[in-house]
Amino acid sequence: MATNENLPPNVIKQLAKELKSLDESPPEGIKVVVNDDDFSTIFADIEGPVGTPYENGLFRMKLILSRDFPCSPPKGYFLTKIFHPNIATNGEICVNTLKKDWNPSLGLRHVLIVVRCLLIEPFPESALNEQAGKMLLENYDEYARHARLYTGIHAKPKPKFKTGAISESTTALNVDPTNASALSTDLKNASATALPLACPTANSTTAVRSGQEQQQPNVVTALASESGVGVSGVGVAPAATVKKESGHLKMQQVDKKKIDARKKSLKRL
Repeated sequence: MATNENLPPNVIKQLAKELKSLDESPPEGIKVVVNDDDFSTIFADIEGPVGTPYENGLFRMKLILSRDFPCSPPKGYFLTKIFHPNIATNGEICVNTLKKDWNPSLGLRHVLIVVRCLLIEPFPESALNEQAGKMLLENYDEYARHARLYTGIHAKPKPKFKTGAISESTTALNVDPTNASALSTDLKNASATALPLACPTANSTTAVRSGQEQQQPNVVTALASESGVGVSGVGVAPAATVKKESGHLKMQQVDKKKIDARKKSLKRL
């Protein structure tokens, strides 16, 4: 058990009971964070009440207990920046419960509930933040806009990430998490290699003469059927193959012209 030398033993004993009660049944919107080595400083996370400019915010505060606690009230501070008439720019809290209305019989639960209620109903008459107090009295909409702005910037709860999400996804794919990066690199390399084959041989069509434009599709179709892939698929013959076949057809046409010329010369004889 921690010594907590800053507080008398009877106070430590009483605080231990209170903190246990707060942990087992916390007040609405309040979570106490305890340092077992030093009960003289109590931390608490307070949720911004619904319907107020502090809604959706999470504010951390602390209560500092003196050696003569509970004869004297604790001092309260907001560690999260907040725009509020009764909270100074340095975080000090001004509320009657912690000052003239303090009673040694009041416990920590009561103090925390009063502080959260302060977010619901501020008291601009006893403002520590004069700008916020004046704005609240003269132009509530402008005050609320400032308070929401501070809340959105400074009091955002930390996002909660699902643990083990990466390992679950790799397990579902039967992938070893240690090889995940290597697999990603292999996939990228494979995609880069496959890209040239996925493009139709558009340049080869422009290289074919006008007299052979009707024959070239037949050549492509024949090559595709031999490889078992459709004409529109990834396995279309490369440009070099089509060009070679086109040259072969050209040679056949030249030979045919030579034969026709010989026949004509024989007829003349």
